[in-house]
Amino acid sequence: MSIEKQVDSGRRGLLVATCAAGGVAGLATAGAFVSTFQPSERAKAAGAPVEVDISGINPGEMKVFEWRGKPVWIMKRTPEQMKGLEQTASEVADPESLKPYTMDLPDYCKNKANNRGHAGHESTLVLVGICPHLGCSPSSKFTPGAQPSLPDDWEGGFLCPCHGSTFDLAGRVFKNKPAPNNLDVPRHMYLSDTRILIGKDEKGEA
Repeated sequence: MSIEKQVDSGRRGLLVATCAAGGVAGLATAGAFVSTFQPSERAKAAGAPVEVDISGINPGEMKVFEWRGKPVWIMKRTPEQMKGLEQTASEVADPESLKPYTMDLPDYCKNKANNRGHAGHESTLVLVGICPHLGCSPSSKFTPGAQPSLPDDWEGGFLCPCHGSTFDLAGRVFKNKPAPNNLDVPRHMYLSDTRILIGKDEKGEA
């Protein structure tokens, strides 16, 4: 093979290698751009808003989601459960959620019934499932009536198994319990009737 042909062959090989490398780099760059559109696990843990689908929750049921590494409870309350809140209003320590809280109750969750539901979606309850006493996660006790560690006139709610704090179905703590405050309601907004964004509302992120 002549020296001229060897040079041409070498140039072609260099061009192929360069183009291949450029293609790989291009794919890697495109992948980097695509990944920026998805919130990373670190971003979620730091408090990035989380969009959740509540279409599978039936009345009387609750589903647990994660936001900022914390459990967020979303429950669809039945008409009977909503009515039960009228009975517990005089038994809870802070029925109107007026005390200072880690997360102040959003204005759109304040109403005359004090059920702490979002305006227009009052039957749906959104709570951070952590007891403000020592950070335990209470258990759901939705069945009314007498049960171990619960009063005979129990209307349904939550029981913290660590030290016995009880909360009604609005997340309001009953009187004379170790927990100093009601369960927190995080900022949230409805993207549709079946999708909620936790950690952000019309005023911005929490």
